[in-house]
Amino acid sequence: MKKSDIIITLITGEIVALYFWNLFKEAKLLAPVLPFLTIIFPVLSVICLGIAYLIGKKFLFIFQLAKFLLVGALATIFDLGTLSLFIKFLGVTAGIYYLIFKAITFIIATTAKYFIDKFWAFEKKETAGLGKEFTQFFIVTLIGLAINVAAAWLTVDVVGPQLGFSAETWANIGGIIAAFVTFTWNFIGYKFIVFKK
Repeated sequence: MKKSDIIITLITGEIVALYFWNLFKEAKLLAPVLPFLTIIFPVLSVICLGIAYLIGKKFLFIFQLAKFLLVGALATIFDLGTLSLFIKFLGVTAGIYYLIFKAITFIIATTAKYFIDKFWAFEKKETAGLGKEFTQFFIVTLIGLAINVAAAWLTVDVVGPQLGFSAETWANIGGIIAAFVTFTWNFIGYKFIVFKK
């Protein structure tokens, strides 16, 4: 495992911890645990990547999957952070405008993620055929977008706020659930269609 892998992993763990701390600060039950996330998440991230690296020596896709997950976490935080700004400044927590904002933030985050996935997670250094590869990436991403928005819609508009969460927090949770549902599709699509070797 490279030094850059460790640094990227620590930074990702810290960003994810800070995001969840901010998101769940209103949950009184979780309040005492939240400060420890800034220590636990980065350490667990490095441990998990190290284990994936060792297993990846025999099964490369495991190490790729771990790095893909880290890149996905960063992209998701960017996606959800941008969505939170829309929610906070425009006051939209459900309905068609929420779905439009969710689609916009997903497309921006996923497009930025393309380059990190290509060069770091899947270590595909070739630049020949970039147009075809980006077209495939875009198609896989559009399908992922449909999955993502549908999952967010089901969570926010069909199920609605649960467990005493505010509409604003629940809208963010809808984004988190959408990200997890989309993750599986994106990894398979990127690994076997876009970045295949």
